[in-house]
Amino acid sequence: MFISSAYAQTASAAAGGDMQSTLMNMLPILVMFGVLYLVMIRPQMKKQKEHKAMIESIVKGDEVVTAGGFLGRVSKLGDAFISVELATGVEVQMQRSAVVQVLPKGTMK
Repeated sequence: MFISSAYAQTASAAAGGDMQSTLMNMLPILVMFGVLYLVMIRPQMKKQKEHKAMIESIVKGDEVVTAGGFLGRVSKLGDAFISVELATGVEVQMQRSAVVQVLPKGTMK
């Protein structure tokens, strides 16, 4: 009464999809991937590249901010680790990647 009858398509009508309709169906997915790349992936890769360059350019005596929020002066350098002097006589060793920011000279007094 409320439900209409459903009829199966013939084989020729089902195989009638051509390349153009397939591309039109995939177009929204391709556009979404392009937007995702431009909005999320590309800026994140740029930020990682800048952070890596900053970490590699750290020299002894630089004033840095760590991921934990500590401010200190770099006292020793290693390949993967650095020693940071937080206060007079207080020195901690941490990974280079824990450095978030290199401060201008004279920030800490």
